[in-house]
Amino acid sequence: MKRGIRIDVSKSCFENGTCGKDRFLLKEVWQERVEKHRARVVEWVDPVLERRSRHTHHPVYDFLFEYYSFRPAQLLRWSPGPGVVLEGGEMTDGAGIWESAGGGQQLKAFPENRRPFVDWAINFLSRTAARSPNYSCFGLHEWAMVYRQPAIRHQAVPLRMGRPDLDAFVESQQLSCTHFDAFRFFSEKAKPRNSVKLERTLTAEMDQPACIHVNMDLYRFCYKVAPWIESELLADAFALARSARELDMRASPYDLTEFNFEPIPIETADGRAQYVRLQREIARSAEPIRERVLRAYQLIRRW
Repeated sequence: MKRGIRIDVSKSCFENGTCGKDRFLLKEVWQERVEKHRARVVEWVDPVLERRSRHTHHPVYDFLFEYYSFRPAQLLRWSPGPGVVLEGGEMTDGAGIWESAGGGQQLKAFPENRRPFVDWAINFLSRTAARSPNYSCFGLHEWAMVYRQPAIRHQAVPLRMGRPDLDAFVESQQLSCTHFDAFRFFSEKAKPRNSVKLERTLTAEMDQPACIHVNMDLYRFCYKVAPWIESELLADAFALARSARELDMRASPYDLTEFNFEPIPIETADGRAQYVRLQREIARSAEPIRERVLRAYQLIRRW
């Protein structure tokens, strides 16, 4: 890289059209981005850490640090992604992944043994984006998880209705889940009621862009290749996952009014229509993020 190159990367490379190009980030610019990222993320991280210190639990938001394996401290770290030299960089997070280059630091090459995953992810993300969206599930997965099940997942949170009414409602609906990682938590009596028998091997054939879990999982695709992905994109994907999780639990059979979440009563026609409207909003928000994640993976493959 030539020392004289100065491409403006004060914003995301996707906004500047500089992804895949040699980029040199001035010290004052990348330090400002570090501060902005931390200020944004700390609002999500601090409440989790505070609850952990008190041994309390939030049934909506703590899921994002339990089901997903990325720790709060990792989310707080900032990275410019691959191919960016940080002027005067002194990055110490992640031993052995930074190297000296052109008067600063840059990330080393993406690990060769992980490149097959990158190829799989590009195929999965591309196929998911091309598939027609399906808005007929109505968020029934949480209901299917407790259908005729003696023990429920969120035992500290009450249900919104009695078990006989809950079971009868599930039996009145067609379960049409397309996402295996939701389906695998269905009760054993609910699984046969799903319109499709899902298996892990069918994920790339079944996942579709309206599914809130598929859109939530864009965050997983980001942290799976961190720090070889811009932290601004990682944070955007987390924010999307957070919104999707809120919708997920508001439409569930649990009473979350204690946590200031108004239920979406999908047991009614109006509630199902409300769910679909909000599901469409999540899907629209996910579309550009999915495209950015796909481009980030393509950049990793080329680098």
